[in-house]
Amino acid sequence: MGVTNDLVRRVYEHREGLVEGYTKSRDIKRLVYFEQHDDITTAIQRETSLKRWYARWKHALIEESNPEWRDLWDDIVK
Repeated sequence: MGVTNDLVRRVYEHREGLVEGYTKSRDIKRLVYFEQHDDITTAIQRETSLKRWYARWKHALIEESNPEWRDLWDDIVK
């Protein structure tokens, strides 16, 4: 999870292992869910809220919009 103003750059960095941290240490390469917000404050509040959720709630949120858990990379670079 994270907030960015450039989703393509951020996902690329994670896919290529350029960013130290949680995703690199666990070899996470796929984007399976994202939200867009017009206001940075709203985005940060949403991220903070989601970080408090149980994993099963997060999984259910993903499965609502992406039941196959497919990589959304191609969708954002088009």
